[in-house]
Amino acid sequence: MKINDIDLRRWKEYEEIWTDSLWIIPSRDNSGMHTPEYHGNFVPQIPRQAMLRFTRRGEWVLDSFAGLGTTLIEARRLGRNAVGIEINEEIAKKALQLVKNEENPYKVTTKLIVGDAAAKSTYQGLGKFQLVILHPPYWDIIKFSNKKGDLSNATTLNEFLEGFKRVVELSSKHLDKNRYLVLVIGDKYSEGEWIPLGFYTMRVIMELGFKLKSIVVKNIEENRGKRGQRALWRYRALKDGYYIFKHEYVMFFVKEKNK
Repeated sequence: MKINDIDLRRWKEYEEIWTDSLWIIPSRDNSGMHTPEYHGNFVPQIPRQAMLRFTRRGEWVLDSFAGLGTTLIEARRLGRNAVGIEINEEIAKKALQLVKNEENPYKVTTKLIVGDAAAKSTYQGLGKFQLVILHPPYWDIIKFSNKKGDLSNATTLNEFLEGFKRVVELSSKHLDKNRYLVLVIGDKYSEGEWIPLGFYTMRVIMELGFKLKSIVVKNIEENRGKRGQRALWRYRALKDGYYIFKHEYVMFFVKEKNK
């Protein structure tokens, strides 16, 4: 089964496609309708790489944490149909406008659903997808809304992981067998302890019948929360005996079972 448009007879020509497990991204792509204004937006290069590697033109991509539509915009550029789910109605409205303003040279379908990605009703009427992308909140680091179903409002780690599990279960039911699910997530500190959200969520996905194919480490040079405060964060690290976050995980899984 062919899952991309790569012609391996011409493999040397695909310099744009990354195959290393360390992604050094100097800056985010802010071209077209992409915008960094939403705190927590991931860089467009991530869904772009995922779609180039693991989808073909005309296939369908599901993003269950759509935010301002980063995945949907890239899908339009690459000729992939895409559906996004976003719980925050105000953000979804902005995302829809951005997506509509992005050129659509391949005349693909792009849809944004306002709803809770952990609710079964949100997925009603959806068909099959060939790629699922998940970029959930990093638990409570950033509060994205006051919605009850928003994972950033989980009061405990277990509550966060249970909510995340429901999202994976529901979204993966619409993923074709032997196709990819991509998780983008980082870890967090809490009261001086490193909380490995990446590995906790990785375990959730694997327990649901997915095979882990790769873990990519993406560097973070300076996010919004640390912008202009390098000296302060270095002092805190030296004082409290920890290391400053400079990475996120991009994890690639294959669906082995139909559930």
